[in-house]
Amino acid sequence: MRNIIKDRAVVADDWHLLRLTEEQNAETVAVPAGKVLVPLAVWLAQGATLRSRADVGVWIASSERPETLKDDLASLPLIAVDFPKFADGRGYSIAYNLRARFGYTGELRAVGDVLRDQLFYMQRVGFNAFEVRADRDVHDALKGLTDFSVPYQNSWDLKAPLFGRVQRDGVAA
Repeated sequence: MRNIIKDRAVVADDWHLLRLTEEQNAETVAVPAGKVLVPLAVWLAQGATLRSRADVGVWIASSERPETLKDDLASLPLIAVDFPKFADGRGYSIAYNLRARFGYTGELRAVGDVLRDQLFYMQRVGFNAFEVRADRDVHDALKGLTDFSVPYQNSWDLKAPLFGRVQRDGVAA
């Protein structure tokens, strides 16, 4: 069992991420028992069966739209967003939209090519769990959540930019 970062702590991960091979298709792939993250395509194809399970989450590719899940958000314990490569920033927008626009409150996990340098910014847009790339130390990556002491910009976690949060000339902003 590998470790992940969840809610600013290193914990054992008991979820299995299901990735389809070229021979498998979303309609017929067997979803194993236990905690499993299925691709969005599998969720859409087998939703009638999967919605009855409390141990199924969904992972979204960076090319997919989060609003596809808006009617299922209350029942999903975990949504993961896949980062196929470090330089692909589309997952940030997906996370922000899930939290800010659609009100998702469950675990939101970054998976794929996730590195320490990204964690601070990922938490700013709503991620609370991170599956760090296998060749990286999860304990070192945890330090990335505190790389900066005060964020300047507003985001999902802070609604006002720094200049709107500081006191000037004895008057609170």
